[in-house]
Amino acid sequence: MIQDYLKAGYPALYIITQDIYRAQRKLPEELSGWRALFWDCCIGIHDCNLRQVDEILDPVEAINYLNNLRDTILIFHNLHLFINQDSPNPSLVQALQNGIKVWKALGSCLIIISPDYRLCKELDKLFTIIDYPLPDSDELFDLQCAIAPKNIRPNRKAAYSGALGLTEFEAENSYAMSLVKKGYFSTQEVSKAKAQILKKAGLLELHKPAKFSELGGLKSLKDYIINRSKAITSDDPHLPKPKAFLLVGVPGTGKSLACKAVASILNWQLVRLDIGALKGSLVGESERKIRQATRIIDNMQNLVVWADEIEKQFAGVNSGISDGGSSAGMFSHFLTWMQETTSRLLIVATANNISQLPPE
Repeated sequence: MIQDYLKAGYPALYIITQDIYRAQRKLPEELSGWRALFWDCCIGIHDCNLRQVDEILDPVEAINYLNNLRDTILIFHNLHLFINQDSPNPSLVQALQNGIKVWKALGSCLIIISPDYRLCKELDKLFTIIDYPLPDSDELFDLQCAIAPKNIRPNRKAAYSGALGLTEFEAENSYAMSLVKKGYFSTQEVSKAKAQILKKAGLLELHKPAKFSELGGLKSLKDYIINRSKAITSDDPHLPKPKAFLLVGVPGTGKSLACKAVASILNWQLVRLDIGALKGSLVGESERKIRQATRIIDNMQNLVVWADEIEKQFAGVNSGISDGGSSAGMFSHFLTWMQETTSRLLIVATANNISQLPPE
């Protein structure tokens, strides 16, 4: 993926990833034909084995260092902290602007690795943004094989259903803790690492699924979920796969319990998406938070997403006046995400009064 940009002569790339260590390790493997160097403000310029190449700690000098190198990739760690939107370093911005044409002529490239996008408008058009994916199930299974003792067999199901959405570092820690506590690779123990992600982000709540036997009545819903469970959890594109349910009824009829029970029969984790809790006081904060929440959901996969009393969550969407239009912006992203997401998940929403829902 990265190599295509380099062959096309792109001189500046901005890679967004939560898995910094994995990206730093794997990028040189993808860059055959280019020399890969790294910079951070503590070590200076070094190779992939942490052998120091130059003691340059100043970021401006490090950027200028690339001006004399041909077919070289210089990967910067945490450079975004020096050039954020609020107070960018003028010398740093100018060094980057001056270097772009030089690097393009030399066949070299500067790459910034960051967990989120933080570039000032002066550099916005010069960098190409690339989302670097988290480890897939095969990589997670290989990680299990690498750390498993000889007497313990790796568990592919634990790798796929439990650890998807974790960084390589988080997955390795959760696997190690699973071996210490259980003596094998436990999906339950690995899932606790996901709970930590949600707790740190503060955008979603992890809930314990309820047993399907606890749900009284609603036989049609039960039968439908049981019959469609294979289609919902399968990767087969030919099986009809529902994306979302809306449960409508007066309070006390078991709608929330039904959401929890659906997660139980699918054997998936249950997260509660509270739209109201994502709303912020600053302009654009609400929209940013819901984008971040849906990104976390897409990364984790194998989830039942519970949106309780959804008509109240998006109150004010029709008018767009009461909150400056932030509800309308959040609602627009939510609809687009529901339509476009390809992740393995099921959205289950509840409502007391369907007449209060926006027509969309």
